[in-house]
Amino acid sequence: QVQLVESGGGLVQAGASLRLSCADSGRTYGHLAMGWFRQAPGKEREFVAHINPSSTAAYADSVKDRFTISRGNAKNTVYLQMNSLKPEDTGIYYCAARFGLATMDAQDWRIWGQGTQVTVAS
Repeated sequence: QVQLVESGGGLVQAGASLRLSCADSGRTYGHLAMGWFRQAPGKEREFVAHINPSSTAAYADSVKDRFTISRGNAKNTVYLQMNSLKPEDTGIYYCAARFGLATMDAQDWRIWGQGTQVTVAS
């Protein structure tokens, strides 16, 4: 069973950097597509970035050139390096995983972590 555990959130000033981590603590066979989504107060969960088992990646336009998603050496581990953070990046960041190819639609993902809070102060 896939169990995602996230870490790395926090409170930072605008312009700072944070690195989020997500690992599958379950005994999962095979390599998963993994992604990051975020949800701001009063808003729907939105796509941030995803990466396939082949390491091809995609980003939301709002984070392109500032965020980088990468896979770790351990199977089904993913990182999100966030640079030049803005107040509008504030929200709960969720790690997600799925079998098959990654998509930008949160409804396609069935496996979720508990979320980690990112707050960017102006």
